[in-house]
Amino acid sequence: MITVKKLIVGQSGGPTSVINASLAGVYSEGKKKGFKVYGMLNGIEGLLEEKIVDLDKYFSDPKNIELLKRTPSSFLGSCRFKLGSPKDNKENYEKIFKILDKNSIDSFIYIGGNDSMDTIESLSDYAQEHNKKQNFIGVPKTIDNDLPITDHCPGFGSACKYIATTLREVICDNAVYG
Repeated sequence: MITVKKLIVGQSGGPTSVINASLAGVYSEGKKKGFKVYGMLNGIEGLLEEKIVDLDKYFSDPKNIELLKRTPSSFLGSCRFKLGSPKDNKENYEKIFKILDKNSIDSFIYIGGNDSMDTIESLSDYAQEHNKKQNFIGVPKTIDNDLPITDHCPGFGSACKYIATTLREVICDNAVYG
């Protein structure tokens, strides 16, 4: 019997085109590696409510992946839910792992900024401390470029380009009209 590896991906934080491009990358690479890919609607908050979708339903056509890469907003929906520490919210952690086990999820990927990376780190630490089998991966998405141990985050370049373009236009306006 062949066992299919399963991963779940969620988005949280501000909705941007970068967060969807990251989702497109996670889905595409997950499929290449032989994973069945699921999405959690509205991030960790949606997972706690068992709002899970099969992403093949939306992305089996490669054209939809290409569209997703260029679509602003957050395809899976977002949240700003703070999981907190396990000692303060053990019931949420236990519920998350119960849901992951129930759905035979092997890997958990979370796309977002600072709070999202805190969430993925907390889940990973909890998994290690409690001998859970799942793997946890954070995909940074922030225009602030303020995540530790990263050279630059997706989105930072677009924020820099916007600022540079705006300044160039202001300088040109002042040169002509100033």
